[in-house]
Amino acid sequence: MPKPKPRNAFYAQSGGVTAVINASAAGVIQTARRYRTRIGKVYAGRNGIIGALTEDLIDTSKESARAITQLRYTPAGAFGSCRYKLKGLEESRAQYERLLEVFRAHDIGYFFYNGGNDSADTCLKVAQIAEKMDYPLQAVHVPKTVDNDLAVTDNCPGFGSVAKYVATSMREAAFDVASMAKTSTKVFVLEVMGRNAGWITAAVGMADSADTPIPIVLLFPEVPFDEAKFTALVDAKVKEWGYCCVGVSEGLRGADGKLMAEAGTKDAFGHAQLGGIGPQIAGLVKERLGYKYHWAVADYLQRAARHLASKTDVLQSYAVGKAAVEMALAGGNAVMPAITRVSDRPYRWKITEASLTKVANVEKKLPRDFITRDGYGITAKARAYLGPLMVGEDPPPFKDGLPRYERLKNVAVAKKLDTPFEV
Repeated sequence: MPKPKPRNAFYAQSGGVTAVINASAAGVIQTARRYRTRIGKVYAGRNGIIGALTEDLIDTSKESARAITQLRYTPAGAFGSCRYKLKGLEESRAQYERLLEVFRAHDIGYFFYNGGNDSADTCLKVAQIAEKMDYPLQAVHVPKTVDNDLAVTDNCPGFGSVAKYVATSMREAAFDVASMAKTSTKVFVLEVMGRNAGWITAAVGMADSADTPIPIVLLFPEVPFDEAKFTALVDAKVKEWGYCCVGVSEGLRGADGKLMAEAGTKDAFGHAQLGGIGPQIAGLVKERLGYKYHWAVADYLQRAARHLASKTDVLQSYAVGKAAVEMALAGGNAVMPAITRVSDRPYRWKITEASLTKVANVEKKLPRDFITRDGYGITAKARAYLGPLMVGEDPPPFKDGLPRYERLKNVAVAKKLDTPFEV
């Protein structure tokens, strides 16, 4: 009896990219190449799921083994990402029919979607619709998000590197401010990402440690902002230390529960566009306390800083990509490789399988016992959780003093369908 012909795989990157998402891509592609008798080619979607809908596919087999290996050291999305959320089948059946039409035309039997919460939801929907429409497909979500807010998994690939970057940036800035505080700046404000969950804000607090004490005030989205308490605390720290550093989440909310930095617009996922809480807080310090200040918005820098990536994060990012392929080959569908923490000291972790029904549309907030009782710092429990995720260095290759990052050829796959599709 002849062996079944290997079916092709589709891989796509979704949502905000990270310093290590390409390590997951390398994990998927290199693992698939080791199973050539079962997986044909790996096609990547140009600009995420949009590439599947528009039949704009990239043939990763055209990339050398060296180029795929170098993805591990390259930040951002090598194939392009997107913010594009598929609606429910009842609302947009045409999208799903088109998706499966493209998959059928290119004999795609494996779907690997690399992203965060909305991507988990999309992957689950694709698996469900493929089943309803009797199309054989193994759909596996590859976790990624700097926000660290996916359910089930202990932590999310991409977060450890952001944590390392913001803690390092705050520590370095604190040394600068301390040296100038006598006659100049007394308050430095760093705005970091985190729409609804304060994981990255908590990481800023790691800049302060027993051997490197720094006066830091943290403003979490989980703790309603209290102007009087905040300004009193900043004032007290300046009087004690001569200066103060503030880490604030972009998703900081007022006592009324509303986002303080909402710009009035929404992104493609329907999320409120946030517009600069850092300068707002800095201005408040000047207005209420009269202290000279500086502020910075980490923005894309925090999620693109591959030069300072956590080695733990790199290893875990690759591992979930590898595990996604292995799970699909084992028959897994509508599942996600989750990182399970085995122990803190020594830090040990393993990959387990999570059902997307428990991941999609579930947001994991920063636990209250990770935040100090006054609401402005992190506890020992938070430090025990955060510390291992930031450990280790895995620098990219450098040339002429700058990191050398890989740019793929991204050769297009010939289209087989005559009908274009608008997104």
